[in-house]
Amino acid sequence: MASNHVQTGKNMTWTNSTGADVLSGSPVPVGVFVGVALVDIPDGATGELATEEVWEFPKVAGEILQGTVVYLDGDGAITVLVPDNVRAGIAFATAADVDETVRVKLNA
Repeated sequence: MASNHVQTGKNMTWTNSTGADVLSGSPVPVGVFVGVALVDIPDGATGELATEEVWEFPKVAGEILQGTVVYLDGDGAITVLVPDNVRAGIAFATAADVDETVRVKLNA
């Protein structure tokens, strides 16, 4: 393996400076992408975020079609609206208007 390889990049260490505790499984905006807390991360503490794979998150009202680019809004819900939201990935499966969650392939 090349001597400059650091890691596979499936997880990253992140320091919580949000002013609130982050619960395991919560989506976390980091710059221009989204990670998922793998453990509870108290404010000021460091923990691991997943940066890949498929995760289920709460969504805003409305249908989200499979393959649609989706974003994380300021309330921690998935939306198709771009302004002021962080790209989360793509909808891995269609979520109907009445569904409360959507499956997202992170950072795809």
